[in-house]
Amino acid sequence: MSAAWVQRLAATGGPDAFEWTQVGLPPPAVGEVRLRATAIGLNYIDTYHRGGLYPVEFPAVLGAEGAGVIEALGGGVEGFAIGDRVGTFSPARGAYATARNVAVDQLVRLPDDIADTNAAALMLKGATAWFLIEQCAKVQAGQAVLVHAAAGGVGLLLVGWLKAIGATVIGVVGSEAKADQARQAGADHVVLHRSEDIAARVRAITDGAGVPVVFDGVGKATWAASLDSAARRGLIVSYGNASGAVDGVNLGVLAAKGSLFVTRPTLFDYATTQHARQQAADRVFAMLRDGAIAAHIGQSFALADVAQAHRAIEAGETTGSTVLLP
Repeated sequence: MSAAWVQRLAATGGPDAFEWTQVGLPPPAVGEVRLRATAIGLNYIDTYHRGGLYPVEFPAVLGAEGAGVIEALGGGVEGFAIGDRVGTFSPARGAYATARNVAVDQLVRLPDDIADTNAAALMLKGATAWFLIEQCAKVQAGQAVLVHAAAGGVGLLLVGWLKAIGATVIGVVGSEAKADQARQAGADHVVLHRSEDIAARVRAITDGAGVPVVFDGVGKATWAASLDSAARRGLIVSYGNASGAVDGVNLGVLAAKGSLFVTRPTLFDYATTQHARQQAADRVFAMLRDGAIAAHIGQSFALADVAQAHRAIEAGETTGSTVLLP
């Protein structure tokens, strides 16, 4: 039995609920590999699991995304070898660990030209951008698209990806510094939500028509603005709850605002198999190579300091992606 350090939760709570604990790690079981972590992705959904918005079983080790090296193989594992560089992004959690045993069907291969830190920063958020744009909303060249939190981890990827496929991108941010980041990523227009009326600006930019697609990862605080920014028969893609969950959606309001469509999608209803996740990762890495997107690693924290990382992301003090280092 080997040992690993994990950030463990005994119950829901704030960032200080994490316990930095050493645990025994048995040999990988049939169909598993032992993965030594080299970089771990921090995602806002981790705060939902920690705080109880998305229930998990306790004790729990959070984290849905990471990169590492295979150190041991369980029985029946084919197609992977000790020393292979691999990544994971899946509904299965447990990435907040220096090492762990992982089912082989959760793995994706990492290309030689993609650094571990970039993979950890990009896989989950990049695959989210992929499915939101290409699978869910099916955005077309020439369409105007509104992106809330355009300087966030997913937001910057959405902006760059949308620009690369020929969309007109309107990004919403909270500060001039974040506005600069959104512009550098490719935003055609930037709205400062603390000083501007989002919907009014969107209508002005689109000559009153509104946008056919809204990507809203903020949730409760931006729901009204999303409704008022959407074009007739527009689609609001509500994919996150950074400000709280949207509840009490009134179907009559959707009719009154122009026969709007609304969806609340999740990645793993679109990437349901290992093959689909590998396809998503390969598409993300291709966009990275082409320069359409960047890893946008704004900050990194030691895994031992995960509480500090959670406080920073919840306070809106991070930009781009955040990586945890074992």
